[in-house]
Amino acid sequence: MGDTEPEIDGRRIATEARDRVRFEEEALALADQVYRVARRLVGTREEAEDLVQDTYGRAFRSWQSYTPGTNLRAWLLRILTNLNLDRGRKVQRTPDMQPIEEGDYYLANKMVEASGEQVLDQDRVVEKLSQDSIVNALSSLPHDFRDTVVLVDIGEFSYADAAQILDIPIGTVMSRLHRGRRLLKQQLAEETIS
Repeated sequence: MGDTEPEIDGRRIATEARDRVRFEEEALALADQVYRVARRLVGTREEAEDLVQDTYGRAFRSWQSYTPGTNLRAWLLRILTNLNLDRGRKVQRTPDMQPIEEGDYYLANKMVEASGEQVLDQDRVVEKLSQDSIVNALSSLPHDFRDTVVLVDIGEFSYADAAQILDIPIGTVMSRLHRGRRLLKQQLAEETIS
């Protein structure tokens, strides 16, 4: 009896190894088709290659969840699509990472572009931005962004206090504040240029 158990385990391991090799060969035979789909989903060749690599990495890690005899191409493309959706969501959650210098001089750069001047007079910028223009720009923001900007920037509430007042998570406060400030900056730049 003791001899049959190692023999059964050996057969099972050998069968599993053969199945894995067969799976990998069939999956790799579809690599060109998977790449073509990836290339259409993303903007650059490098992103497509990364997406295909991630797809095959995930497929090889979970190869046992594939049911032999079903459509392997569809299974791989489902993994590819899910990874691409995850990548898109991650990009959406990532804040806009423009260099600080560019953000600090956004208004100045816009004014120089509009007027064609190389030297910017700071007094002219301050002169053009009246309190009325700031109030108008603030009132033109979408409601959710305006409330957050007013509470944090004008009311000087902490993120936690603003989250409690608005009954939203702190992360949402930070996101709305970032987007609200960016929209406000753009509104004021456009008004100053006009």
